[in-house]
Amino acid sequence: MLYPINTESRAVIDLSGIWTLQLEKEGNDCNPRNPLKKGYSVAVPGSFNDQLVEQDVRTHIGNIWYETTFSIPHYLKDNRLVLRFGSVTHSAQVYLNGELITEHKGGFTPFEVEVSSTIKPGENRLTVCVSNIIDYTTLPVGVYSEEVVDGKTVKKVSENFDFFNYAGIHRPVKLYTTPKTFIEDVAVAYEVSGEQAQVSVQTFIQGEYDNVRVTLFNEDNERVATGEGKEAELTIEAVRQWEPLDSYLYTVKVEVTAPNDTDIYHLPVGIRTVEVKGSQFLINNKPFYFKGFGKHEDTYLHGRGLNEPSNVLDLNLMKQMGANSFRTSHYPYSEEMMRLADREGFVVIDETPAVSLYAGFNVQFDGEEPNTWDEMQTKEAHELVLKEMVERDKNHACVVMWSVANEPATHHEGAREYFEPLIELTRSLDPQNRPVTIVYNMEALPGQELTHDLVDVICLNRYYSWYLQTADLKAGEKALRDELKEWEQKDLNKPFLFTEYGADTVSGLHSVQDIPFTEEFQVHYYEMYHKVFDEFPFIVGEQVWNFADFETKVGTGRVQGNKKGIFNRAREPKMIAYFLKQRWLNIPEFDYHLKK
Repeated sequence: MLYPINTESRAVIDLSGIWTLQLEKEGNDCNPRNPLKKGYSVAVPGSFNDQLVEQDVRTHIGNIWYETTFSIPHYLKDNRLVLRFGSVTHSAQVYLNGELITEHKGGFTPFEVEVSSTIKPGENRLTVCVSNIIDYTTLPVGVYSEEVVDGKTVKKVSENFDFFNYAGIHRPVKLYTTPKTFIEDVAVAYEVSGEQAQVSVQTFIQGEYDNVRVTLFNEDNERVATGEGKEAELTIEAVRQWEPLDSYLYTVKVEVTAPNDTDIYHLPVGIRTVEVKGSQFLINNKPFYFKGFGKHEDTYLHGRGLNEPSNVLDLNLMKQMGANSFRTSHYPYSEEMMRLADREGFVVIDETPAVSLYAGFNVQFDGEEPNTWDEMQTKEAHELVLKEMVERDKNHACVVMWSVANEPATHHEGAREYFEPLIELTRSLDPQNRPVTIVYNMEALPGQELTHDLVDVICLNRYYSWYLQTADLKAGEKALRDELKEWEQKDLNKPFLFTEYGADTVSGLHSVQDIPFTEEFQVHYYEMYHKVFDEFPFIVGEQVWNFADFETKVGTGRVQGNKKGIFNRAREPKMIAYFLKQRWLNIPEFDYHLKK
């Protein structure tokens, strides 16, 4: 799916701004054939939860109705018109002038619908019914229930994840135009040999056309290669590769000529290779070491809504610390963030919203724990989001690996049967053949985990000395080292990457002893982990949890959210930021274990 941009043949109209919002409650069902009754004013994009002040609004479960009006310039009426949503969390029904025009399930990927024949002259009314309900058929998953209180049905969701269930129209809503014959998609792949790159550009076209011309430009806007046809082959004689923290982006210009018009699209691409070879992760044939973060799309006021100033600040803070990578935990991030990561040279692990597919998540059972894969009904949603994520992000140089899931119950029987076809699907969708991983939880231990032979990289989330051996750094160190030795003895010949490890820390809380939640304990915690990491050459990186404190549902284990951030939610550093900076600036992007 192509990101909407203005070109010589295309125009983009942004419908973001202040919309009307109305909550659907028992007794006040909304009818999209009629304009919404006077409701709240909310900003789009953005989570509705943090823009309104009433508690029952912030925690509303069910349907949330959005509405706005718009007109289009008369000179665009003869073009093909497409309505596009960057994301709606978690599902959407879209009405134009009272008529249902499209539906979408999944809160973190874009969807669009042609509206050429349904838009009318003058003012148009756009209505979106958003649902924030999640259950064992959706991604992410949650336990959905209803109960009758004082004669009214109350809907409840218990999330299988530790972040707030923000909802709404989270990313931009845009109208864009194309000619009647148009470029539907472009897929770029390449092979690099020495200083030469062979670039394959596949163009997908709707409508009758006469010719396809592909031109490749460098960053100085100089033409470096040309090709013809829907499957064009271009050669770059002196290629400059996209490198971590040293990005270089070419532009692929695709021109499709039709009998009465021409469609033009400009696609930025970085040329770089990714490969897993033995226990090394190679970028441009060099052993790469991941330094960085798990993070969230989570900021004050915006909630999970697009916040481009925060995206820019976050990457600048990361760069200042010597970080080179992040994971889109636990859902695909905005296209704007992916384009920024391309431009800034950040390496990204792209993850689906399949977080904590585990029937035992935060649940106490009287009897035997149920088998997750007998309970979950997420196969259809999982296949859909993998297709949409790879389709959207396949051309991004920043994306070096696909994460199919975070912390699923891969120690339960049936995990292999669930994940093997999903991993095969992911590989089949990607024209660049990137590595594929699953991020494993604390119960995915050597001898118990059932899927590790299916993935290219073993990604571990570990919380020794926090959730286990709490505050006992010596015991945690021993447990961590013992586990890694056990993995080492299995001789998997695969790279291992730590994708989460961390300790909740309250800014300004100090102690001379190693007391949890203090800034000193957080420093000592990370020092212990890094000491162990450096003993094992098959470890190819460290992504701490988390970049910044983030909002969660309420609970006795959370005080205004998860405090594992290296920065607080306002992006102010804790002590640990300076210790990580000192370590990471002294770790090269490439050949770390080879140079020690």
